[in-house]
Amino acid sequence: MSKLRRCAAAAVTVALVTFGLVVAGQPTASAAPGFQVPFRCGVTVTAATFSGHNPANSVDFQKSGITGMPVLASAAGTVTRVANEGSISYGRWVEVDHGSGWRTRYAHLSAQQVSVGQQVALGTQLGKAGATGGVTGPHLHYEQRLNGVAQKAVLHGVAVPYYGHTDFTSRNNCGGNPYTPEQVCGSGFSVIDSAALGAAGKIYLLYNSANRNNCVTTLKATSVGTASPVSAFLEVEGSSRKTDSGDFAYYAGPVRQAAGSTCVKWGGSVGPESYTSPFEHCG
Repeated sequence: MSKLRRCAAAAVTVALVTFGLVVAGQPTASAAPGFQVPFRCGVTVTAATFSGHNPANSVDFQKSGITGMPVLASAAGTVTRVANEGSISYGRWVEVDHGSGWRTRYAHLSAQQVSVGQQVALGTQLGKAGATGGVTGPHLHYEQRLNGVAQKAVLHGVAVPYYGHTDFTSRNNCGGNPYTPEQVCGSGFSVIDSAALGAAGKIYLLYNSANRNNCVTTLKATSVGTASPVSAFLEVEGSSRKTDSGDFAYYAGPVRQAAGSTCVKWGGSVGPESYTSPFEHCG
């Protein structure tokens, strides 16, 4: 799975879950923010995707009574567009820049409640859903764009299925960390050990028996959604240590290495709180 938490952002009712989403031709350095459903905590909406959508990979969020519902920023960023196309195209729409080439768009709004240049946090209300522009009924048109191209959407670390209608329950601004260690490390990994960093967060060691890889991630429990220092490392005995560290909104990692029957040392930090294990889990 991509590192979906860089510049911030499930109770997701999804049967088809795909981790490890990689868009061909896109550099891994442009890791996406931890995008979340752009509606209030606890609201369930249907993410509709279909062939021929313009642009490709857009999502139409549908729900009975959606007109007037608050539309929230799905990650932190800076508002770059507040536009009104009238009765064509997007109608009333907002664009937010999240850094590293990533932007989101929210279209067909009945009202816009932000201005260009405004800094918005995860969960900031951008406007209200509606049916402006070239539409046949009320919904929220939503895009996750990388370097100007709409990508297949990921919400709460879960890839939106293409093509179909899938219900997602928003965890936007619910409090707490919206990610699990399994979501960060990817399909096939299970937690085999963990270490608490006081109230600051927790480090997890996971293992995938299919490929004999270990994975380490550090999940924040404080300043969740705001970029702050976090790290995670994994060292296979006899090999060099691999570390992921920086100012992240939700977690550090995933750090993966093949270990098999070789002992590993693992750990990480959130702010000043840190943990380093001895060499262990040798078989």
